[in-house]
Amino acid sequence: MAEALRKGIAKGCCSSSSLVSSITSILESADYSALKEFSCHLTPNLVIEVIKNQKNPHNALHFFNWASNSNPNNYSHTPFCYAAITELLLSHSLFSSAASLLRHSNNLSDSLICRFINALGLRGDIRGAIHWFHKAITLPRGRCLFSCNAILAVLVKANRVKLAKAIYDQVLAEPLVEPDVYTHTTIIRGFCKVGMLHSACKVFDEMPCQPNLVTYNTLIHGFCKKGDIEGAKMIFDRLLESKSCKPDVVSFSTLIDGYSKRGQFREAMKCLKEMVDRGCSPNVVTYNALIEGLCLRGEVDEAKKMMSRMRLNGLKDEVTTNTSLLKGLCVLGKSNEAIKLLREMVSRGMKPDVKAYGVVVNEYCKIRKPSEAVSLLREMVVRGVKPSVSSFNAVFRLLVDEGKLDEGVLILKQMPRMGCSPNFLSYCTVICGLCKVKGRIQQVEELVADMLQNGHNLDGTMYNCLLGVYCEVGDENMALKTVYDIMDKNFVINQKIFNTFVKVLYAKGKLKEADAVLEMCKRC
Repeated sequence: MAEALRKGIAKGCCSSSSLVSSITSILESADYSALKEFSCHLTPNLVIEVIKNQKNPHNALHFFNWASNSNPNNYSHTPFCYAAITELLLSHSLFSSAASLLRHSNNLSDSLICRFINALGLRGDIRGAIHWFHKAITLPRGRCLFSCNAILAVLVKANRVKLAKAIYDQVLAEPLVEPDVYTHTTIIRGFCKVGMLHSACKVFDEMPCQPNLVTYNTLIHGFCKKGDIEGAKMIFDRLLESKSCKPDVVSFSTLIDGYSKRGQFREAMKCLKEMVDRGCSPNVVTYNALIEGLCLRGEVDEAKKMMSRMRLNGLKDEVTTNTSLLKGLCVLGKSNEAIKLLREMVSRGMKPDVKAYGVVVNEYCKIRKPSEAVSLLREMVVRGVKPSVSSFNAVFRLLVDEGKLDEGVLILKQMPRMGCSPNFLSYCTVICGLCKVKGRIQQVEELVADMLQNGHNLDGTMYNCLLGVYCEVGDENMALKTVYDIMDKNFVINQKIFNTFVKVLYAKGKLKEADAVLEMCKRC
């Protein structure tokens, strides 16, 4: 192969793609001595292409280091080359290798540090991201804008808004860098996420640069999320007056969604009309907002008409659209229609998600059809959809009410294999149900042990249920232990169960224990 390459190179017939392919083959074979044949062909673009073509980041790093050595045409890496190798190493979580490379090459820059911050943010390593931000602020003044924006975005995404505000304030006070519209918009997004709309508006009003469309849309969404549609409309009106940008489909759809969720459908339709009049075409999100709003009002027939209008405008309804209809039908008590719609979704090639299935599971539970609800849970698993724990809990409540405890226990044990872990309510529902039936003490104890092993603690209700069972079977020792546990955790004992417990102790001749418990109760 090396001989063929030499002949090709000598004739000058190697294209960029063939050079990349040949170098990659050498790197994969680990015959690194053959790389010297390519020294005279090195260019920044070739190096970048080779790096991007490597599946193994270590091969890319070896090639990068090899190309860094002296060569006949005095080739040297450009900042874009360093960006390419850094990006590849970080994408494979090789943080120390990437850091070592930049440290030894003395090529630390704002854009490269920004990549580190983003990569660490994706891993949830906030401390590491902040560490690299501190490196960025040691760069010459005014040259860390990308890093500032990156750390703010990472912190906002992680809901560390207080910390983001502290860094934002530091940037403004020192000043480390001249903030741009992205800087201000990111902190506005953070404030909106945690409902600090007053702070968001203060930043918006004091921005030294012109807000862009993303800034306006972020604020509009923040107000709508908090249910303050008047505040959202105020920002929207300012957007209409802006000379630098105009509302887009996101602006209109967000406001329409806000009106729809508030039940102000007339205002939502006015907004839709204005949207169309301004030459902005509604999209699926716009129609979904309107359809959901109609369904929340119980106007399912109108929602169906809106869906027809959506289709006539060349837009295809999606799972979210139909889920709103499912909810609307269930609100009206039209269970059969909801079930039929779910089946139609599947037959049309749609893939109902956990929310769509969950609506129908809950409806089956509401109309007391446990077998159908359980079957739908199993169908979800077969179709690759993990049922939510709330759907399981709705089924458990129904099974317990219907006295189908064995099925409840079976499903509780099968939950992990169905892609969902039981939560406290799952265990509590089934265990307390078992406690009301004679002869179930062994199953109760097994499930309690399983519950504790999975990190869930018993509450006062469950302890009282256990105490009642132990009293019923005459197990005074376990009953006594349960009472001590209840007192130790400062839970309240049910008066009726406690009276039964004391009677059991006296009946078993445990007079001292009974007196001791009564004395403890007096001191509580």
